Amino acid sequence: MNLVKWNPMREMETFQNRINRLFDRSFFPSFSLDDEMSLGNWRPVVDIYENDETLVVKLELPGVDKNDISVDLKDGVLTLSGKRSHEKEVKEENYYRKERAYGSFHRSFNVPAEIDPDKVKAEFKDGILKVEIPKPEEKKPKKIAVH
Repeated sequence: MNLVKWNPMREMETFQNRINRLFDRSFFPSFSLDDEMSLGNWRPVVDIYENDETLVVKLELPGVDKNDISVDLKDGVLTLSGKRSHEKEVKEENYYRKERAYGSFHRSFNVPAEIDPDKVKAEFKDGILKVEIPKPEEKKPKKIAVH
C-alpha cells in the first residue's frame, strides 16, 4: 500500500465538481442531440481578452442575422442577446440528422461600471460579433519613467 500525501484543496475541488454536476443535472439537463427541446436552447461560445486600451468580447454567431443581435451595457453588465431562426425550407420528415441549435440566446458579463456606453463599439462580420470596450482611464496601465 502506497502512502499519499493528503491535499485538502484537491478534496475541496473534487467535492465542488461533484456538487456542480449534481446541480447541472438537476436544473440544467445535459444537451442531447436526440432531444428536440434542447435544440431550441444554445449558448454561443465566447472569447474575452484585453489589451492595453480595450476589453474585447468575441461571440460566435454563425447563421444569425445582424438585425437579430442586441448589445446592451447597463450598471457594469454587458448583455449580448439575440436569436437564430429555424430554416423553414426543409420539411421535418426529410431530415437525416439535426444537430444545429436554434432559438434565443442570452449571455451576460460583468465589466467595470465606469465604462462610457457611448464609446463601446460592436461589429458583426463573418458570423463573429466583436465588442470592443475601452478601458476607463484609471484602469489603464500607467507607465512610470524611472530616473
